[in-house]
Amino acid sequence: MAYFAELDDNNIVIRVVSVSNADAPDPAPNDDAGNQFLTSIGMAGRWVQTSFHGNIRGHFAGIGHTYDPTLDLFVAPTPFPSWVMTDDGNWQAPIPQPDDGKGYEWDEATQSWVEHTIVRP
Repeated sequence: MAYFAELDDNNIVIRVVSVSNADAPDPAPNDDAGNQFLTSIGMAGRWVQTSFHGNIRGHFAGIGHTYDPTLDLFVAPTPFPSWVMTDDGNWQAPIPQPDDGKGYEWDEATQSWVEHTIVRP
């Protein structure tokens, strides 16, 4: 099975479809084979192959993700405005998350990691 992401004019993923390897050979599925097959069944568009296991293009494409042709990666939307993208297409907080075994979540307002609290009845 091969997966292809359709991109809009801004390289934003608008849908992801699966295609049988038999329908998009060449000799293995790739962008050209996927585009040819999908166009032949009435799904003309701009299709880029993605990998369910992240074997190509970094991450499995999802609706709303962006394809960065320079890095040849799919990038998820930024989780917070202050986070920056690393060279491998992941998002990184401005300060590292504490590594003390506790659970944390990012607080954009304070630009800090806040420990999860458990409320018990």
